[in-house]
Amino acid sequence: MLFSGYLDLSFWQIVAVTLVLTHITIAGVTIFLHRCQAHRALDLHPMASHFFRLWLWLTTGMVTKEWAAIHRKHHAKCETVDDPHSPQILGLNKVLWLGVFLYVKESFNPETIERYGHGTPDDWIERNLYSSHSILGLFLMGAINIFLFGLVTGLVVLAVQIMWIPFWAAGVINGIGHFWGYRSWQTSEASTNIFPWGIWIGGEELHNNHHAFATSAKLSSKWYEFDIGWMYICILEMLGLATVKKVAPKPKFTDAKPVDLDTLQAVIANRYDVLAKYAKSLKATYHDELAKLKGRQEVAMIKGIKHSLNRDEQKLADTERARLALALDKHQALQTAYNMRSELKSLWDRSHASSEQLLKQLQDWCHRAEASGIRPLQEFSFRLRCYA
Repeated sequence: MLFSGYLDLSFWQIVAVTLVLTHITIAGVTIFLHRCQAHRALDLHPMASHFFRLWLWLTTGMVTKEWAAIHRKHHAKCETVDDPHSPQILGLNKVLWLGVFLYVKESFNPETIERYGHGTPDDWIERNLYSSHSILGLFLMGAINIFLFGLVTGLVVLAVQIMWIPFWAAGVINGIGHFWGYRSWQTSEASTNIFPWGIWIGGEELHNNHHAFATSAKLSSKWYEFDIGWMYICILEMLGLATVKKVAPKPKFTDAKPVDLDTLQAVIANRYDVLAKYAKSLKATYHDELAKLKGRQEVAMIKGIKHSLNRDEQKLADTERARLALALDKHQALQTAYNMRSELKSLWDRSHASSEQLLKQLQDWCHRAEASGIRPLQEFSFRLRCYA
């Protein structure tokens, strides 16, 4: 009975079963805790909702209100000293290897739970079992594992189940997902997509996409990206067990028209798409300027700023910032295109401005872009007029 239980499985069968069990836990975290509870991107049928609540109680001991509150605070205070787990503030190693302790520490902050934990389950079973006896589920899971797999094997499987979420979610997603990877969207924080195929961690690998569109039930946004969590949600929806409330907006376009309030609203709603397309426009301006410099000494200088142009100036090293400033000072077209990006971003950063003020700012921006004589900037302004 030490190494074999009721099922009497082989080593590789045990490995397979463990991976299935931990993947169900990952699905519960991404579908129920993250997309449903923390962000309200979908509603779950009571049967599906309670299955995930029960399963997460058995395998993680996490309390729904605590998890949702800590994650919402992460979004509200991202990459600041108040962020519960920012590798930009605390360092990658600390978040990657000690992320679970950062989570536990924040769970004892009553202000966080009270301010950010609203709207989570508060029924009898939540109050009297799941929240008040959160560790009991792990003991029950351990007993089930020992019965099915034997004493030693059952405890090993339980240990893997317990460590799975702290490492992959609290460590890898909160750590690497804000430190290394590719960025499809120029969000204000440092979130990244770790890998374009979100399978191992339920789609959470597409973390930059999530920060760009936090209330979207679907985390993939490019044609080459795959979000297995979204696939599960679609299956649940087909079975009548889920209702998707929101996904990331897809830009719509009409023929070019004068800039009006509808254009303004469309530009703000699709701001990440606008910035992504502007990055291409700025890159085209760079190549146009580079083509004019063939055989000149400035070629080396302008080539040195290629990777700095579309990065936030605040995130550049002092040497990069100085090199960029020197190059822009010598190339008026590039400086104009670079500065006008900041002006465009201010459309959605100026929360105190009225719609009329923002509309006037956008109209003025398009007028100056089209009068600039800079081909990529003129083409971009024309495309901006097509947002609907």
